[in-house]
Amino acid sequence: MESKDLDVTPLLQEESQDSREARLRRFDSEFEERAYESSEKVAVNVEDVVCDENCTPPFSWKKLWLFTGPGFLMSIAFLDPGNLEGDLQAGAVAGYSLLWLLMWATLMGLIIQLLAARLGVATGCHLAELCREEYPLWARLVLWLMAEVALIGADIQEVIGSAIAIKILSNGYVPLWAGVLITALDSFIFLFLENYGVRKLEALFAVLIGTMGLSFAWMFGKTDPSGTELLKGLLIPRINSNAVQQAVGIVGCIIMPHNIFLHSALVQSRTVDTTKKGRVQEALNYYSIESSAALFVSFIINVCVTTVFAKGFYGTEASENIGLVNAGTYLQERFGGGLFPILYIWGIGLLAAGQSSTVTGTYAGQFIMAGFLNLRLKKWLRALITRSFAIVPTVIVALMFDTSEGKLDALNEWLNVLQSMQIPFALIPLLCLVSKEHVMGTFKIGRILKVVAWIIAFVVMIINGYLLVDFFLNELVGMWLAAVLITATVVYISFVIYLVVRAIWSDQRCTTFAKLLH
Repeated sequence: MESKDLDVTPLLQEESQDSREARLRRFDSEFEERAYESSEKVAVNVEDVVCDENCTPPFSWKKLWLFTGPGFLMSIAFLDPGNLEGDLQAGAVAGYSLLWLLMWATLMGLIIQLLAARLGVATGCHLAELCREEYPLWARLVLWLMAEVALIGADIQEVIGSAIAIKILSNGYVPLWAGVLITALDSFIFLFLENYGVRKLEALFAVLIGTMGLSFAWMFGKTDPSGTELLKGLLIPRINSNAVQQAVGIVGCIIMPHNIFLHSALVQSRTVDTTKKGRVQEALNYYSIESSAALFVSFIINVCVTTVFAKGFYGTEASENIGLVNAGTYLQERFGGGLFPILYIWGIGLLAAGQSSTVTGTYAGQFIMAGFLNLRLKKWLRALITRSFAIVPTVIVALMFDTSEGKLDALNEWLNVLQSMQIPFALIPLLCLVSKEHVMGTFKIGRILKVVAWIIAFVVMIINGYLLVDFFLNELVGMWLAAVLITATVVYISFVIYLVVRAIWSDQRCTTFAKLLH
């Protein structure tokens, strides 16, 4: 079915709490492709409490357990190899001093992810689907391309990270390109588990997160970082002049464009009656709890990684050279072997991070493609297409850079820049949509939350803008390259301004019509 641009006026004229059920039925009929079919969803209505449509059922531990899952899949993006590299470099270069920033950046990430979950639950549609309805054809095609570019950049980092872990655990016998192919195959095997139910796949991710937690906690115990310095790092804000780049990297890695799309789709894996206000509010309450718990776990794991490398390498010559490729070797040289060599413990944790993040990346790619393009394809075919987008360039990268640690680290910097550039193209549409009454109904965000969310968005975009400017000033030389860069920057900024102005203008028009209707 060919999608149409939404005309706000008739939607606002029809919109009221009494007509919300009819509006949701209309949206359901318009979308041909859904994130989850009814038969795939987890049933959560298990209580015998009698409630009307506006009543929120009382808290239930059993129900919290049934809602637990999407938040932990979302949290994988906070633990992918790119984030782990940011953690280890922050610890090696800045010691414990950036832990407070890691904590606040995680909190900012939580707020954004809760907004993505709110959008998915309240509308019954995920972000990519709603972008297809909200924006004109040219704009939504640009948004789709940017989302795919961000996903490919993240996927290359994740697959390379997993391949590095396989190389470590095989004592170097498995080259990087072979590790890439193994990781690609593993991703399909893991996604095959979804055929046996969403909960089976979520259980697999729980095992992988547990593996990361145990591995990095063991490293924390073996290296014995300073508890006093850890607490000071969490409670006392400070940024050393030589650690500005690491500070920017910590904040920049927290907001992952593909993760916003992913979380808005994952929350639809539960059977929530979106026509009943009480049921929607109940789902939002449970998702808020489980997402907060999931990101708390990811924060603890990130702290373990940062403090291990702070203890081992802060103030040493190695601090300027350490990266994801050689981190295991440096750990082995610094802390030795023993019954359980720290090199292999690091490799196990890195492998769990790489494998889990590549699967969620494939998952996100399916939702992004199906949502923007409204493609009705079998899941295995969508997975094959989205996986191929990343695996082909990753194999090329692995063959080119297998023997060069410096080149891989430089590539990682380029990929970080690539993903940073895509953040506005997920963040601005999200904030635009969750602020609209004709999209969210009574669940649109209030003024205070809107202000907080936009402040976070601008902070993240400004920080990433600094990263982009700093990177290009240091890496690019020559008149022709400068001319191309300036032209691309003008086009890029123009589109970002278009998204912001459109969001403000649309919000003001909605407010004006709502006042007229009242």
